[in-house]
Amino acid sequence: MMAIKTVNALSHYTDWTIGHVHSGALGWVGLISIGALYYMIPRIVGKTQMYSKQAIDLHFWIATIGIVLYIAAMWIAGVMEGLMWRAVNDDGTLTNSFVESTKAAHPFYLVRLIGGALYLCGMLIMAWNTYKTLYGNKAILVAVPAEPIGAAAAAAA
Repeated sequence: MMAIKTVNALSHYTDWTIGHVHSGALGWVGLISIGALYYMIPRIVGKTQMYSKQAIDLHFWIATIGIVLYIAAMWIAGVMEGLMWRAVNDDGTLTNSFVESTKAAHPFYLVRLIGGALYLCGMLIMAWNTYKTLYGNKAILVAVPAEPIGAAAAAAA
């Protein structure tokens, strides 16, 4: 899409371009890397799977919703910015200033914040799941008495 001259003219220097890059970075690179880590972590420490498969599912869906909110907000804000920057009065002067377009994009920045926070929550779930995989099933060392408890009581009587 961005190779089309009219689309590029509208989207250049706007949040659309940044959203386009983040869709690949968070969606493709991020989720592929996370999936690879979920596969490798238990095998590195000699286990067959992560501590919680439900946490992996929860992480995926929270991160996916976060990415969709993040990207959609940037794409919509980018189109709006591009249209505002192109609007001109009859005399050829710009209808909107840069500050006005930034103010108009403010609600989209809030949606972007929510999306980023959801993506971060997914990563925190992954950190918890990784911690539990590495340290959650450790044996607890308990002092064993020299003789059985019942035998000591019988000898004392």
